[in-house]
Amino acid sequence: MTFFSSDIVRTELKEIGFLQERISSSILSFQEMSKEEKMNHIKMLEDLLEKQRILYTRLSLSDDSNAIEMKNRLDESMKFLGFSSEMKINDVFKNMIDLIEDAKNHLQDE
Repeated sequence: MTFFSSDIVRTELKEIGFLQERISSSILSFQEMSKEEKMNHIKMLEDLLEKQRILYTRLSLSDDSNAIEMKNRLDESMKFLGFSSEMKINDVFKNMIDLIEDAKNHLQDE
């Protein structure tokens, strides 16, 4: 069985796609959202980030050539996004988790 034929991986990829679509379709209206809607939006971001982090970990542990290729493409895309070659994707996940936590705390303080 290949990495991407796994039911677990395919389900996770669908969920990631669904969350990405929901987040991107509502991001422009974030400022007009109620506090509760903003918290739900932030929760979706947390869920998406966690699923992406887990998928990346699975890619890293796999010996499937397609998984290795995808992981390498993700690592390479970091450079195109302006990250230094020393920065690892897990550092980006950590930074994003911190930013989301800051956003939640800021929203709760309003």
